[in-house]
Amino acid sequence: MTVLLVVLAFSFAWSIGSHYTGACMGMPYALGAISARRALLLMAPLALLGAALLSGKVAQTVGEHLVDGQPTTLAEVLIVGVAFGVTAVYNRLRIPTSTIQILVGSVAGVAVGASLGVHWRTIGTLLVIWVAAPFVAAALGFAAAHAFARATGGDRALVVVGCCASFAMGANDVALASGALVGAGVLSPHRAGILCGVGIALGVLITGRPLLDRIAFDVVEINRPTAIAAQSVQAVVVLVAVVSGYFTSMNQALVGGMAGARPSAVHRRTLLGIVRGWVAGPPASFVLALVAALLGRWVGGADALAR
Repeated sequence: MTVLLVVLAFSFAWSIGSHYTGACMGMPYALGAISARRALLLMAPLALLGAALLSGKVAQTVGEHLVDGQPTTLAEVLIVGVAFGVTAVYNRLRIPTSTIQILVGSVAGVAVGASLGVHWRTIGTLLVIWVAAPFVAAALGFAAAHAFARATGGDRALVVVGCCASFAMGANDVALASGALVGAGVLSPHRAGILCGVGIALGVLITGRPLLDRIAFDVVEINRPTAIAAQSVQAVVVLVAVVSGYFTSMNQALVGGMAGARPSAVHRRTLLGIVRGWVAGPPASFVLALVAALLGRWVGGADALAR
């Protein structure tokens, strides 16, 4: 069961890497500051570096501070399996979503099904951060857009902010996969971050192109000042959350930053579809995880999911 958990966590990390290529490098690519191949080659090691250096606090939040007691390895398998499956569906449909919210929905579903206490206060704090982050990003995006209003060139600046976002993504999102390894006592936060960081890097390099194209060409119309402002804000918002031991949505921070910097840049119809994905993801993962947990208890007994 431990081997299965490691494989699932690594696979989920791979899926996360694929999912966030557009959120990190979509705008530099769309504006011709960098080719798709070079964007992915830059993003992969930076995401791995963020995962290795700065993900420990967030991994502890995911692995130890969302539920009471200690889930069994089977429970962690169900959590990661459901979150991985729901994220894979979104990747297949090329719809950006919040993998963080999907993961938390999965944790809560398994915890309720296993009769583990849920740390609703921690989840409540996360909900406040998730709701506030796009609005904070929008306000910062508005201010940053004025600061960068005269940026007429800026290919190098675009690539730099994309690199910052890639590092932030590794630090922020790897814990969605590595947290299960920490919670089950399989690996320390640092080692789990490195292992799953490798998964993220491979996901970026091997299967990350479709979401890169989706964000670059289907979601937004941007100019250089807007792109620099929005992506700078995204990296700042996410890294502030990470340093505090919490995590927030890369896509929501990016879209918030773009909306503040230049509201007309966001395609409303496509944005509405993305918002529907954000709204539908957590309840779907909660219900699927709850059903999986109840089946696990029915098959394995009352102690199958909780120690």
